Amino acid sequence: MQNDTESNRRGFLVRTAQFSGTLGFGAPLAFAEDKKKGHKEEDVGPTEDLMREHGVLNRVLLVYDHFIQQLDAKQDVKPEFVTSAASIIRSFVEDYHEKQEEQFLFPRFEKAGVLTDLVPVLKAQHEAGRKLTAQIISLAKSASKDDRVRLKDQLGQFVRMYRPHEAREDTVLFPELRKIVSKHEFDALGEQFENNEHKQFGADGFEMYRDKVAALEKQLGIYDLSQFTPHVS
Repeated sequence: MQNDTESNRRGFLVRTAQFSGTLGFGAPLAFAEDKKKGHKEEDVGPTEDLMREHGVLNRVLLVYDHFIQQLDAKQDVKPEFVTSAASIIRSFVEDYHEKQEEQFLFPRFEKAGVLTDLVPVLKAQHEAGRKLTAQIISLAKSASKDDRVRLKDQLGQFVRMYRPHEAREDTVLFPELRKIVSKHEFDALGEQFENNEHKQFGADGFEMYRDKVAALEKQLGIYDLSQFTPHVS
């Protein structure tokens, strides 16, 4: 009789465990296994991906602002710092981020006949930005007074163009993308962007270049966010 009772008790515990797993009570274990295997909790969509990359761009624009302030104050601006910042723009923004937009976004808007006034301007600004970057890298190597004036001008032109450029893409272009593509195509674009990123950089390009910008900010003494907080009485 005692053996039957013990057997019934064990059977109940087994059935309860199986039932709990069916209901999802075992989800934490499954979640842990997924994390162990490297599964992502949630994929990043194509527009969120592009907007995060704009965050990296905007941080470099803040670095450019810092150089402009130094040049205005007749302070020494180290050429290697300017070159490092411009190289991030070239490799991450121009050779990757903008290529994604030009290859996968702009043609879709052109085909749909949507934002036909905006897209050509964005493309033209990409071209202008690449020319400015080339000039900034070249001028950074020169110590002449005239070239320092020109460097400040080129940095200013770049910042002046890209702040409204990225703002217009974030608030107009990217939100409209969902309206001209299907959900399946939208999700497929996200996967395409992720694959291209790993193919180009061999890792997460966003994290890699975010860390590069942070390292540069630390070298320049502008990393600590609290220093930008105004003292308001």
